[in-house]
Amino acid sequence: MARTGFIDHIGIGVPDLAAARRYYDELMPILGLRSWFQAGPDGSFGFGPDGAQGAQIFFYQALEPTTHSRHGTGLQHLSFMVERRAVVREAHAWACSQRAEVVHEPREFPEYGQHFATFWLDPHGFMLEAVAHVPEED
Repeated sequence: MARTGFIDHIGIGVPDLAAARRYYDELMPILGLRSWFQAGPDGSFGFGPDGAQGAQIFFYQALEPTTHSRHGTGLQHLSFMVERRAVVREAHAWACSQRAEVVHEPREFPEYGQHFATFWLDPHGFMLEAVAHVPEED
């Protein structure tokens, strides 16, 4: 029998959980994600799509915090698929308002098919991407 698997959730350890909470509480609604539960006893928190259908992301306090580099072994980036190119632009504007390091301004990435995206670094050095796989809106 054929099997289909999907990523259920990803857990990310951060060096400053309170700062991550403030940052992602503002960002995730722009990307169409909502808080999944109140902070756990350890302060952990998570986000996912409405209707509880789809991959979730959870943040935990790193017990052995180090500096993260997208160029090292481990997580290279997190990509968030959004419905429209306008949301990609909104995420970019928000990242700029946070003084984030922008890796790529919003643009087409034709090497990946219909792919309009922007990339930036969060306060902990994680590279984030907002991507829309749709043509320009009229």
